[in-house]
Amino acid sequence: MFVYVKQFYQMGLYTVADLATFKAAAMITSAQYDELTTKTAEVA
Repeated sequence: MFVYVKQFYQMGLYTVADLATFKAAAMITSAQYDELTTKTAEVA
């Protein structure tokens, strides 16, 4: 599931709010959430 979330997030189809929802629903782990949001902050 993380692979798809990561791809869609990178394409701009998911937002940080979507990632938080996936984390709350246990679809991704806290570490995976941090990985995506931290990389975004570093790139920006």
